[in-house]
Parts: sequence; C-alpha cells; structure tokens
Amino acid sequence: MVLDVELDARQHLEFALRYFWEGKSLIGKDPVQASEKLYEVAEEVVKALTVQFSLSDIIRRVDERGGWTAAELEKAVLKISGKLGEWFFDSWDKAWALHVWGFHEAKFDSEDVEKRMPAIEKMVLEARRIIWEQQ
Repeated sequence: MVLDVELDARQHLEFALRYFWEGKSLIGKDPVQASEKLYEVAEEVVKALTVQFSLSDIIRRVDERGGWTAAELEKAVLKISGKLGEWFFDSWDKAWALHVWGFHEAKFDSEDVEKRMPAIEKMVLEARRIIWEQQ
C-alpha cells in the first residue's frame, strides 16, 4: 500500500475534489455519508497543502508512523492556518464537527451539513488555486 506521504499534492487534491462532489450530492439524501465525504475533503486538503508547503516536520512524523493521525492533521492545520489565515482553522473545525457529530454520532441533519459545506468548499478551492498556480 502507498503511504499518504508518498502521494503528491495534486493527487491529494484530486481526491479532495472527487469527495467534494460526492459529499455535496449526498447532503439531501444521506447527511451521515455526506458528513464523512466532506470531512474527507478537508483531510485531503490538509495533506495536499502539507506536501505543497513542504511541512517537513509533519511529513517526517507521518512517514515514521506509517500514516496520518489526528495529531498530525491538527499540527498541519495550525501551520497551514499560519500561512493562509484563521479561516482555514475555522474551516477545519467545521470539518471535524462533520466527522464527529455528522458521521460518528449521526446527529446532523441535511441542514446542519449544508451550513458547513461552504467552509469545506473554500478549503478545496483555495488548495486548488495554490497547487495549480505553483505547478
């Protein structure tokens, strides 16, 4: 199996874009699955930008562990937010709420998911802009 750290930024971005459209299409039909797909968008964006910004300390820890954990994702979000602004941190928090309350706890309905979707969309659009402009 290929480790996440071996994927390049564009590959992570491609996953994020695919998950975004899948998640968005599920909001009205299956908010639990929509929540998880939209969280996966944010996770892939964090991975893509970690690679794009060459956050070597994060990449090294992920490589040593053999994969990503919530701890590395959180540390990466903090560093990326330092580069892009507080909105990125806030968007990650909305994605995390989707993951926990929307997916694991199944407490969010379509309205709850829809309300958080624009923050996830901003993450993926900004990542696309950064990665496509710099390559």
